[in-house]
Amino acid sequence: MNAFHSIPNILPIVPIKNIVLLPGLILRFHTSQKDTVQLLQKIYKAVDSKETKYIVGCVPFPRSTSTTNKNSIASTAPLTHPGSKPSSPKKKTGEHFDQTSDLHEYGCAARIVRLESTSTGFMAVVEGIARIRIERYIFERPYLEAEVTAFLEPAIPKDDQELQELAGSLKSTGRELLAVLKDLKVPLPVLVQLQKFIDNAPAGSLADLLVNTIELTYEEKLMLKISQKTHSAVEGKKYLGFYLRNQLNSIKDELSDRDDSSIDDDDVTDLIKRLQASGLTAEAEKVVQRELKRLKRMHPTQAEYQIVRTYLETLSEIPWSKCTTDVLEINKARQQLEDDHYGLTTVKKRVLEYLAVLKLKDDIRGPILCLQGPPGVGKTSLGKSIASALGRKFHRISLGGVRDEAEIRGHRRTYIGAMPGLIAQGLRRVGVKNPVFLLDEIDKVGHLSNHGDPSAALLEVLDPEQNNTFNDHYLNVPLDLSKVLFIATANQIDSIPLPLLDRMEIISIPGYTFDEKIHIAKRHLLPKQIVSHGLSPNDIKISDGVLLKIAVGYTREAGVRNLEREIASVCRAKAVKYADVKDNGETHAYNPEVTAEDVESILGVEKFDIEVAERAAKPGVVTGLTWTAYGSGGILFIEATQMPGKGNIQLTGKLGDVIKESAQIALSWVRAHSFQLGITTAANESSFFFERDIHIHFPAGAVGKDGPSAGIALTTALVSLFTHRYVPPTTAMTGETTLRGLVLPVGGIKEKIIAAHRAGIKKVILPSRNRKDVEGDVPENVKEGIVFVYANNIYDVLQAAFDGEKIWTENPPIVEVESRL
Repeated sequence: MNAFHSIPNILPIVPIKNIVLLPGLILRFHTSQKDTVQLLQKIYKAVDSKETKYIVGCVPFPRSTSTTNKNSIASTAPLTHPGSKPSSPKKKTGEHFDQTSDLHEYGCAARIVRLESTSTGFMAVVEGIARIRIERYIFERPYLEAEVTAFLEPAIPKDDQELQELAGSLKSTGRELLAVLKDLKVPLPVLVQLQKFIDNAPAGSLADLLVNTIELTYEEKLMLKISQKTHSAVEGKKYLGFYLRNQLNSIKDELSDRDDSSIDDDDVTDLIKRLQASGLTAEAEKVVQRELKRLKRMHPTQAEYQIVRTYLETLSEIPWSKCTTDVLEINKARQQLEDDHYGLTTVKKRVLEYLAVLKLKDDIRGPILCLQGPPGVGKTSLGKSIASALGRKFHRISLGGVRDEAEIRGHRRTYIGAMPGLIAQGLRRVGVKNPVFLLDEIDKVGHLSNHGDPSAALLEVLDPEQNNTFNDHYLNVPLDLSKVLFIATANQIDSIPLPLLDRMEIISIPGYTFDEKIHIAKRHLLPKQIVSHGLSPNDIKISDGVLLKIAVGYTREAGVRNLEREIASVCRAKAVKYADVKDNGETHAYNPEVTAEDVESILGVEKFDIEVAERAAKPGVVTGLTWTAYGSGGILFIEATQMPGKGNIQLTGKLGDVIKESAQIALSWVRAHSFQLGITTAANESSFFFERDIHIHFPAGAVGKDGPSAGIALTTALVSLFTHRYVPPTTAMTGETTLRGLVLPVGGIKEKIIAAHRAGIKKVILPSRNRKDVEGDVPENVKEGIVFVYANNIYDVLQAAFDGEKIWTENPPIVEVESRL
C-alpha cells in the first residue's frame, strides 16, 4: 500500500520523449536535454554509488508525427486519472520541448535505479512508483520543478459486475501470455514470478503489465483507459484482447527481426556519423556493418546491446586514417636535441641519422630504437624530444610489471570487462595513426606465464614486416602500426628475450661525468626547481663549485635524479628564508647566494666521499671496476687475507658462480707461478699453500656481484698479499684472466671509466683489446685526468699495479695461440 506516501509534494520533472512510464515497471532511456542533464548531473555527483533513491517525475511530451512508429521500444500506459481530460498534444517537431505547455498533465513518479554518464548526456534506469498529476510548475530553470499530486488506481467495487468480469478477462489474457512465453523457452524462474504476479496482482497493475506488452501507437497508449467505465466491459475486453492476441502471435517474430526503429534513432545516427568520419578500412567497414545490424535487432535493455555499442564506439575512436604531418627538418631536430639534452653526442648522432633516412625515404620501416642506460640519464625525455622534433604526438606506454599477454593484444569480447590492449588504447588516446610511442622499461615486461607471454606479443608490434596488420583481440580487425615510430627504453638488455632484442637497435646512454652533471644542473635542473618553488631566477644563485659539491658529496649515481632532489632541497630552504624576510618587509636583507656552508646546513653532512682517496694502501687490497645491473659503472674493493690452515679458500660478499670461478683461476695461476713471483723459495715447494687458508672478501656484502671482469684484480690481490707489496688506492683495473695468464677484454668500459673518474681514480689498467673502447667512447675530459695502461698478460698487469716494479725472477713468454679451421 501507499507506495506514494514517500513521494514529496514537489518533484523535479524529467520530460521524456515518445515514451510513457508505468507504475511498477522499469524504463531505460537516454537524454541529452540540457535542463534534464543538469538535474541528473546534480544527482550523479550527490551519491557515492550509481544506485540512488532519488524520486523524480517522468512526464511525456508529444512525439513528432514524422517519427511516429508503432514499433517504438518504450513501454507506455494510460497516465490519466479517472474523470480527467488528457492534455491535447501540441504539434511539435524536433528533439526537445520548448515550454511546459508541451508536457502532458499526467506522469509517473519514479525512483532512479541507476545513472550512467555518456558522451552526449545520461543513460537513466527508472522504476515507476505511482501516477502523478501536475498541479503547477514552480521553476523552469535550471531544471523543471513542479507541485504534484500522487494517486492510486481506484479499487474495483465488488458490486460492479462489468468491471469484475473485465478484471477476470485480464487474468485470463495474462495466462495466455504466460503460455506463449513458455513456448518461447523463457527461463523457468521468470515464468514462476510472472505466474505469481498474474494470480495476485490488482487489476490496475495487471493492466499496466499487459498494456506494456502490446503494440499500440503513442497516442493510443496515452488515450487508453482500461480502468475507466467510459468503455463497456465487452468493448474493453474486445479492444484489449484484439491487440494482445495480435501481439502474442508476433512476439517470436519480433525477437528475431526488429527493424531499425527499435533502437534509439538519435544515438545510433550519431554513432553511425562518427564511424563514417573515422575513415574505416575496408575490413573494419565490413565488421561495422555487421555489428550495426546486430545492434538494430537488439532491445536497449539487453545486456549484449551495451557490449556491441561499446565495441562500435571504440572502433569509431580508432584513428584509421588520420595522421599528423611530419616536420623533417634536420637542423631543427638537431637544435631541439641540443636544447633538451646536454652531452649524449653518440645518441644525438644516431637519432639524426634515423631522421635523415626517414626524410629521404619517407618510410620508417627499419630497426626499432632501444635507448639502454641506467635510471635518470634522460631516456624518456629523449623520446619526447624526438616526438617534438618530428612534430608528432607522443604517448608513453609503461611495460614494467605487465604479466598478461592480453594487456598488449587486448581481451577477446567473449570475456566480461574486455577492452583493447595498450597499443590500441594508445592510438585511441592520441587520435592519429603516426604518433611516437615510447615503450618504457621493456626489459621489465613479464615473460611466459599462465596468462601468456607479453614479450612474445610485442614481437608483432615491433616487427616492421608484420605490424601493418597487427591483430588486437578486442578489435578483431587488422590495425596498421607501420606509421607508428616506436622507441623502447631499458636499463639492461640481459633480461630481454633474444627474438625481441633482435628487432631493436640498442643505443647505449652511459652515466654522466661530474662536468656534464654541472652543465645539466645549470641549464635544466636548477631553473626547473626555481620555478616549481615559486621563486625567480634572481632569488637563488648557485655557483659551479657549489653544484659540484652537491654532485660529489650528496649523490652517487649515473643519472641526475638524486641531484635534482638535492637541488630541490636547497631551493625549499631558500624559499623559506625568502618568505620570512618578505613577511617582515626586509627583502633587502635576503641573500640569494648559496655557499658551501649553506649546503652543509641544508643537506647535512656529506653522504659520500672519494673512497679511494680515503683508503690506505695495504697488501692484499685492490680496487676493481664493475658494471651494475642498471647499466652504470662503479668501483669494487677486493680484500684478501691469509691465516694458518689447510689450504682452503673462502669467498664472501654475495658472489655469483662466475666470479667464484675467477677467484679459483687466480689462485691456481698464483700457485703455478709462485716461484717466479718470489712467493716460494723453490719451484717444487708445495707446503706453502697447504699450511694456510685464504679468505677473499668483496665489501658491500648485501649487493650481488658476478662476472669475469674481476679476474686480474683477484690475481693482483693474491700476489700483493703473498709478496707483501702495496697497490695504490688510486689504481683500478678490470679484465678477465685465463689459467695461462692471458688478459681478455670485457664490456662496459665507458661506464666503468666514468665511474672511476667520479671516484677519483688516477690510473686504470685495461685489457689491450679494450683500447678502442676507450679511444672511441670515453669523453675527452674524463680521459685527461686518468692514465690508461693496456695489458696483454698478467705480468703487464702486475708491473703496472706495482708502479713499474718487476717482481718476478723469470718471465716465461705467454703466447696466445689462435685456432685456425
